[in-house]
Amino acid sequence: MNKVSGIDEYIAGFPKETQALLENLRTAIKKAAPDAKETINYGMPTFTLMGNLVHFAAYQKHIGFYPAPSGIETFKKELSVYKGAKGSVQFPLDKPLPLALVAKIVTFRVKENIEKAAAKNLRKCKNGHSYYKTSDCPTCPICEQERKPKEGFLSVLSAPARRALENVGITNLKQLSNYTEAELLELHGMGKSSIPKLLIVLEAKGLMFRKNKK
Repeated sequence: MNKVSGIDEYIAGFPKETQALLENLRTAIKKAAPDAKETINYGMPTFTLMGNLVHFAAYQKHIGFYPAPSGIETFKKELSVYKGAKGSVQFPLDKPLPLALVAKIVTFRVKENIEKAAAKNLRKCKNGHSYYKTSDCPTCPICEQERKPKEGFLSVLSAPARRALENVGITNLKQLSNYTEAELLELHGMGKSSIPKLLIVLEAKGLMFRKNKK
């Protein structure tokens, strides 16, 4: 089959009877994994959720379903009536698809992928706090929450914006008023949404940002 750009195009390349089976399989997967995304990987329709979830493909006499070796192993008893291999199973075109079983396998794979992602992203800071984070930022959100001031102008800011000011020694409004908006936005971690918040607290004290760079 020629290279296709999406699952709709893939399915459209088969006879009507096979198309119907593929759509039924696709629908069963969607219902079991509503947050998964559709794509084409390895030339096959693929659902992804924190990595590849399942693949499927149509052939002359069967539909191949690929839920990873773990999916096959976990449901090997139920799948024993079908031909298959370590990471795949073949559903004959002339028999009803086991859609309820497919849904169970997909649900298992969703749980497996989520648990793997969680374990991979579990961090522990030097203070002993455990937390999950997908980025490479080493900052512990629990520590940041504990460090957040309860009052004062720094308390209205996000942690990155607060650190941006602290890193250049800005700890009071008088020091803050010595900077222009443009200079503050050049600080790493300072976003545009912080400027209006800072302007409000400055104006409340009769201050404002410096207008021009030094």
